[in-house]
This record gives sequence, C-alpha cells and structure tokens, in this order.
Amino acid sequence: MTTDVVFPQRERYTDDLGGMLAALRKVHASGRTRPLAWRLEQLAGIERLVKEREADFAEALREDLGRSAVEAWLGDLAGSAGEATYARKNLKKWMKRKKQRMPLSQLPGAGWVQCDPLGVVLVIGPWNYPVFLSLSPLVAAVAAGNCAVLKPSELAPATSALLARLIPQYVDPDAVKVIEGDGATTQELLSLGFDHALFTGGIEIGKKIMAGAAETLTPVTLELGGKSPVIVSSDADIDVVARRIAWVKLMNSGQTCIAPDYVLAHNTIRDELVTKITAALAQFQAGADPRGLRIVNERQFDRLAGYLAATKGTVVAGGGADRGQLLIQATVLVDPDPNEPAMTDEIFGPILPVLSVDSDQVAIDFVNSRPKPLALYVFTKSKTTGERLIDAIPSGGAVLNHVAMHCLVPALPFGGVGSSGMGAYHGRWGFEALSHRRAVLAKPSRPDPGFVYPPYTDRAIAIMRRLF
Repeated sequence: MTTDVVFPQRERYTDDLGGMLAALRKVHASGRTRPLAWRLEQLAGIERLVKEREADFAEALREDLGRSAVEAWLGDLAGSAGEATYARKNLKKWMKRKKQRMPLSQLPGAGWVQCDPLGVVLVIGPWNYPVFLSLSPLVAAVAAGNCAVLKPSELAPATSALLARLIPQYVDPDAVKVIEGDGATTQELLSLGFDHALFTGGIEIGKKIMAGAAETLTPVTLELGGKSPVIVSSDADIDVVARRIAWVKLMNSGQTCIAPDYVLAHNTIRDELVTKITAALAQFQAGADPRGLRIVNERQFDRLAGYLAATKGTVVAGGGADRGQLLIQATVLVDPDPNEPAMTDEIFGPILPVLSVDSDQVAIDFVNSRPKPLALYVFTKSKTTGERLIDAIPSGGAVLNHVAMHCLVPALPFGGVGSSGMGAYHGRWGFEALSHRRAVLAKPSRPDPGFVYPPYTDRAIAIMRRLF
C-alpha cells in the first residue's frame, strides 16, 4: 500500500536518539510543518492509516490484549479516526489569529493572539489502548504544526511494532518518528529535552515522567488514572444503569483508565442494581470463555488476584482466576471494606465493588475523602440532582447517565485533576495544549509622543498617569 502524499527525501541522521531529535529540530526550523496544507496532509494520513489498516490493527490488538475485532474498532480505531477527522475539519478556524481590543494607551495599534507550534513533541503511549492513546495525541501534535516522536508501550509489542512500521507510510517520515523501547528508552528521550511531553499511564509512572521532564524543564501533560466512581440515585433507571456499567466494565477486561471503578448505590435500589448488573454481565459474555477475561501480563494478574484474595466483601458474581492463561472472571463485590486494596487502589481490571449509601451527601463525602478521580459518573432522572452531584465532586471529567462516553467527544477536553493528571487534550483543547499562545502587539512608528521618554516633567507624568 502506498499513500497519495509524496514527501521529500527523508533526512538522514545517526542512529542515536540525540541525532534523531536534532534532525527533527532542523525540519521544524525549516518551517515545513507550519502551513495549513502540511497539517491537513498529516491528519488525512492518520485517517487513512486507521481505516485502511483496520485488519492489521485488529490482529495486533488480538495478539497483545486478546481483543475481538469489534472491540479493537470500538476501543481504538473509531476514536482515532474521529479525532483526526474533527481536527481536519476545524483546523483552519483554530489557526486564525484572535484579535484583541486595545486600551486607549496603546492606540494606534493592534493586538492579537496566535497559536504557534511548540517545536518537537514527545508522545508516550500506554498499553491498554495502544492505538487510540498514541494517535490521539499525535493528532494534536501535528494539528498544532509540531514535529513529534511517538514512543509506544513495550507492553503491547505487536501494536508497537505495527505503529513503527506503518506510521512512516502515512505521515511525513521526516517530521514524525516512532521509537520503540522500554522505560529506559523513555527516560533517555526525556533527558534530551523536548518542547512538550504527553504521557498516558499510571500515577506512579507519571511521577517518574514528571521528574524526568523536570531536568530539562519540559512541560508535561499527564493523563493518569484513579478510582472513577459511579453514583446511582434512588430514582435512576436501573435497567439502563446496569447495562451501561456492565458494558464499559467488560471493555478491554476493565483495563480502561475511565472504566467505572466502584459503584455507590442508594440503599433502596442497591440489591436490584447488583442483580441486574450481574445479569447484564452474563448476557454480554454469552459464548465467551467462561474462565474469564484476558489480563495483559502476570504482574497485573497477580495484583488483581490479590484484590480478590484480600476482599472482605461478598462475591456475588465471578471471582475465578486462571494464572496460567491470565484470565480473571468479571467479578462483582458487594460491600467490601472501604480500606481494603480493591477500594484504595485503582482496580484497572474486571472487578466491580458495589457499596450502599444512605444519601447523596454520603456519596459526596465518600468520594471527596479520596484522591480526585479521572471521571465521575452520576445516574439520576433529576437534572438538578445530577448537576448538584457533579458540582460537588471534583473530577477530571463527568458524565450524567452514562459511563466513559465523554472520551469519544472531540469537542470536549479530556484530562485529569489532582492525582488523576494535569492538562487536557482532544479537539481544539489538544491543538491549544501543544501550541504556544503567543501575544503580538503591532504599533506604527508614528505618532511618537515625546512625553513618554525621560527626563520626565511634572506635566508628562500627569499625562502618563492618566493614560497608563
């Protein structure tokens, strides 16, 4: 397969990472990545990459994560194409200068804000959605006119190798590089000093990324995680709640940063909700392997199995685990101890604790006593109740009467707050995050009033005090 875009002969550089970065800086300094046309070509290339190579990506995701082709499309490919398409359609508008009104003291004159490319951006991708969470930041990087280095996760090796092979066929290979490697490679890249680094992953690794970036004062966007709660009020449509929670919790075996981590259900509907979640899990897994859902590796499996072994809650569904095959059954825990590992650590797997609460205020106090989550989900038929709960609980994002869908809306910023991350991207928000909002003031040479220059007379000072 060949692309429709013909790029200039690629720059040769040494095999070391420093030489690669120097070559990218040379490309950026040439101005090649600034024009609208170049940016649109890259976005169109990413769209084609996802659509034309869907089967290849599906196979790589099956090998790395045990995904079905449908889940590969839904979880990784549809969102990637959507981000690129949205940016391509709106980019010209985003790039326009934004004129600002001038105060009397600066007239005659004109001022505006323009979004300039930062330079060379480092994207550090995760293993759980290794296509979407690599290509979405790349969309933001090239839309903003940057060169970029993509470092995919070594924990999804088939997808990482595929990205390294295919991306140069669809985007400018002189301006976008894919570097494979482990954590040591990531730290070596950070030590070189990029103009921005965007990392998606866990909180502990996020701290190491931030520390590594600090050495070169590299600004960072950190998309981390946390325990995203679901609050279910007594008036919620329980059938819909159960289906939506079960659907997203099963996706990618629960290995999703915005998966519902635990449920706080009003005590009048808790038992009904648990019954219907259990039924929905069984319905959605009809024909699937009864031994459980695929976990990415032994380390993650052992962590999840430890939660099951340590729980003081009641296992009402699932609970089985097969270490040899890295399979864990979708599990529902009722009333675990709030201080046990499943309730203090981000679960990131197919385990769903459900706790009962007496009131909305109890739910608010419970969530707010813990680190700020990446996402908050509220189910209620009352708009007033829903908005009150959302306003009372800080979180990276929030969804009313659904789970995780905000991530698929390019017009909404996606990011965390507090320990769940810093900064946001997607759509215009990603374009701006990876741009420098540059203030420009344009003044004519004349008039050039002499009273603003020293030595100052009393009259000049009086005039300046009125003007400035």
